[in-house]
Amino acid sequence: MKLLVGLGNAGDRYRHNRHNIGFMAADAIHREYGFGPWKSKYAGLLSEGQIAGERVLLLKPQTMMNLSGNSVQQVAQFHRIAPIDVSVLYDELDLAPGKVRVKIGGGNGGHNGLRSIDPQLGLGYRRVRLGIGHPGNKDLVIHHVLGDFAKSDQLWLEPLLDALAKNAALLVVGDDNGFMNKIALATQTAAEPAPAKAQSHIRQARPPAPQATLKPTGPMAAMLDKLFKKD
Repeated sequence: MKLLVGLGNAGDRYRHNRHNIGFMAADAIHREYGFGPWKSKYAGLLSEGQIAGERVLLLKPQTMMNLSGNSVQQVAQFHRIAPIDVSVLYDELDLAPGKVRVKIGGGNGGHNGLRSIDPQLGLGYRRVRLGIGHPGNKDLVIHHVLGDFAKSDQLWLEPLLDALAKNAALLVVGDDNGFMNKIALATQTAAEPAPAKAQSHIRQARPPAPQATLKPTGPMAAMLDKLFKKD
């Protein structure tokens, strides 16, 4: 059995926050694979389904971010899921928007969700870092993280969530590099501008129309014309 955890803060006021991209990813996977209904269990919302022939649990802790470890630990302990079979999806300030990195182990990078999970689960779980970008000034970090995604962010956010869901099977079977490559390809294609519309060969061969020259009119123009008119 595998456990996929999306991190976020519970409640409508946080629903569209950058800090809640983990919840958004879990919801996208839930829709893509037709998981069962969300149930309130283990201090979280839990759903069960199958991906790549594996039994998979989806979890969205409802404890608030800094207590996420309580929910994750309860689910992992009850279902006897080893840390290596746990993948945690969360927001990452130090990655450009739309970028994804996966690794097993490592530090918490100051993320309160991981800071709560590490002592209870250990460090051997898979971390799926979802880039939200850095505001450029540490004084703006809290406002940035707890702020809603802008309309312009949808250009990369929607393709990212769609690609995460469609390629979750690679994550479940442990093909981390394949998963990252698929995400990178999908988000890069989505971010590329549309090619310029090609002109027909007839229009290309046609010389440009001459620009009309407008002759000034009026009493002042007539006087200047008479003054400078050559004999």
